[in-house]
Amino acid sequence: MESTIQFVHAETNKTAEHVIIKKLDTLTKHFDWVIRAAVIFKEEKNSHGKGKICEVTLSCPGPRIFASSNEASFEIAAAETMDDIETQLNKRKSEMKTH
Repeated sequence: MESTIQFVHAETNKTAEHVIIKKLDTLTKHFDWVIRAAVIFKEEKNSHGKGKICEVTLSCPGPRIFASSNEASFEIAAAETMDDIETQLNKRKSEMKTH
């Protein structure tokens, strides 16, 4: 699987990047039909408390899978977003099975 990770209006955070890479590797083992992952970390300057956004888009058979979360840190946002992605992938896998 090909993956790209970008930080928009934010400094590169190696810990958040490591969390995403680790989760993507795990997902690749379970869902080998995922083609590409695009991860974008954004920082909102005007937010109170939260403001660290993680967006993940996966290319796979059927419609693209997208999840986003806005948390106090990039690490928490990355973990929550990847949990949402895994839920969507499990649903897609169950729909792909023949009955």
